[in-house]
Amino acid sequence: MARSASGDDAAFAAIVRDHQAMVFSIAYHFLRDRATAEDLAQDVFLHLHKNLRAIQSPAHLLYWLRKVTSHRCIDQSRRQKLRPRISLTEYLERAPEPAASFQMADPLLAGVLRRLIARLPERSRMIVVLRFQEDLEPAEIAGMLDIPLGTVKSNLHRSLALLRGKLERERKGIAK
Repeated sequence: MARSASGDDAAFAAIVRDHQAMVFSIAYHFLRDRATAEDLAQDVFLHLHKNLRAIQSPAHLLYWLRKVTSHRCIDQSRRQKLRPRISLTEYLERAPEPAASFQMADPLLAGVLRRLIARLPERSRMIVVLRFQEDLEPAEIAGMLDIPLGTVKSNLHRSLALLRGKLERERKGIAK
């Protein structure tokens, strides 16, 4: 990190290589649009390049990248009033190199869950993505999004209850 902060392009390229999958994964799982997620990831790394001297350690770098990516995703979504639409093609493509390697046993259920999560408000969606995609603890999410821990916990609780209810209604609709 010290080498990249002093202008070593190869060292910065190594940082990008090490963290690009995680940054892209957060952006893609939140925005559900590959091109927008790629653009956002490039923007995050450009911002990192400009602010590299402020990064104090590898752990701080990881925290900084997640925080900036999360905020940029929410801003992007609000700017475009983007509500992801999941096509069969997008579902089959799946995001490459997700940070969390979780594979749901039921692909139909996975598709329904993705669609329901995509309908959550921006902040709730980001909290769910950071909690279950990135496997972050509520305290880490609170720090990253600059919101109280209680807000994260209550938001997660409400979001999961809402998702359970919608999933149950979907299941009943399918069973009929």
